[in-house]
Amino acid sequence: MKTLMVVLGLSLFTLCVAEDHLDQQAEDTHSIQSPSIDSACHCESQNLNDYILSALKELEAKQRFTEIEIEDLRSELKGNQVAFGAALGNVGNIGPYNHEITLTYKTVLSNTGSYNPNTGIFSAPVKGMYYFSFSGHNLSSKPMGLRLMKNGVQIVTVFNHPSGNRYETATNGMTIPLNVGDHVYMTLRVNTWILDNLNYHSTFNGHLLFSY
Repeated sequence: MKTLMVVLGLSLFTLCVAEDHLDQQAEDTHSIQSPSIDSACHCESQNLNDYILSALKELEAKQRFTEIEIEDLRSELKGNQVAFGAALGNVGNIGPYNHEITLTYKTVLSNTGSYNPNTGIFSAPVKGMYYFSFSGHNLSSKPMGLRLMKNGVQIVTVFNHPSGNRYETATNGMTIPLNVGDHVYMTLRVNTWILDNLNYHSTFNGHLLFSY
């Protein structure tokens, strides 16, 4: 009986020692693993922050690029808005003169800014293809000669020969390429005349077809 009690006592002592040892191992394991877990979480959080900052910078760069594109499109659209329409107005007869003159169409019905009514000259703001047209009215007791000019060179013309005493109108037009700064205007030929009144018979018009 005494022997059995001794054995049981030793067994209980062994179990207690074993439990203490296991508890100590668990504590040691926890103390070792916790810093590793905290470190991993910290690294993951830092990586996420870096990713968010990088994504934000990329979005900001794309936004700036988009804003530049929009501004370029606005500039291009503004550059493509080129047109004017003008008449000599209520001036009666102009001419005849013994020299060729530039006609000034001072009654402006539309103008995006490239036609100067004080000089009668259109200045191309962008390189492109343009269309111009004109009409001239006169009393046919005298001739009428009109020329569409580009930088001092005739593009097209009309000429009404004397044919009695009646009112006549002549028109013409042409599509032409222009560079930035090219000048287009109308001239009245030597010893001819032109007429206009409130009906705006004598006109000069132009607009940009497309730029390139």
